[in-house]
Amino acid sequence: MNRIAVIGGGAFGTALANAAALAGREVVLWLRDPRRAAILSGTRENPLLPGIALLPEVLPTADLADLSGAGAALLVVPAQAMRAALAGPASHLPAACPLVICAKGIERETGLFMSEVAEAARPAAPLAVLSGPSFAADLARGLPTAVTLAAREEALAARLAAALSGPGFRLYHATDIRGVEIGGAAKNVLAIAAGIVAGLRLGESARAALVARGFAELQRFAAAHGARPETLMGLSGLGDVVMSCSSPQSRNFAFGLRLGAGEPPAKAGEGKLAEGAFTAEALLQRSRARGVEMPVAEAVADVLAGRRSVADAAADLMARPLKPERG
Repeated sequence: MNRIAVIGGGAFGTALANAAALAGREVVLWLRDPRRAAILSGTRENPLLPGIALLPEVLPTADLADLSGAGAALLVVPAQAMRAALAGPASHLPAACPLVICAKGIERETGLFMSEVAEAARPAAPLAVLSGPSFAADLARGLPTAVTLAAREEALAARLAAALSGPGFRLYHATDIRGVEIGGAAKNVLAIAAGIVAGLRLGESARAALVARGFAELQRFAAAHGARPETLMGLSGLGDVVMSCSSPQSRNFAFGLRLGAGEPPAKAGEGKLAEGAFTAEALLQRSRARGVEMPVAEAVADVLAGRRSVADAAADLMARPLKPERG
């Protein structure tokens, strides 16, 4: 795994490319747009990460032939674009090249998890999922960051974690793919809810209560899908929830913050991707199919779909029946 391919030249893809280079790997950073690849080759700086130089070991390219020698590939594209990435650039990777999914979401049209999308598109490829509390700017600067990487085969997870870990980037390996990807996808919806509470100026006590109850929902949902409880208490679950529900650096929290302040969903994104906005409805439908009650996720989905106003959703959550606290 001396040569790592990173498919996706956004902020997080660029940050992971730098992190892999710091781990001593040769890195191919593949971008769909040849013009962006050429500009990045010249300036060595992604406009999405101002002031952070791309390391010399990273080759920005739009040439699919450059993917052919990769020993592992990180798929760092939006969740709703994962299927296209698997059918497009990922199809040019070696057949045995492990695919590491770095998107945090559920496919909106099908309700499938990212691993399910990948297994259907490339059933013979070894598969892993990377998730955890990681802001692109921190990672790109080499600041201390720890995440979880899961593969069904522990040996593969350990090899990938060792190949990508560097001075400031620590990867813990696991085998619970479903738990890791549920933590990453569901926490985005919870982060929107936390942002809404902050935007409504309901106070820190209300936000803490919402995050705690929302995390209980996340655990119920994960358990219904066969995930291990300890996974949700780790970096890809609780760790990511703590980060995403407390900082405007989180796109999902910032999106919710603007919703709470009165902006409509179409405007609240400000042109930035908030994965939770696409995941909320799919998460709600999967939870209903498994009989899992998720009032916080339902409130977010209803607000985004226009079924309830922000104020009504918040009032409904506060009016829920009193009951014993049992998760």
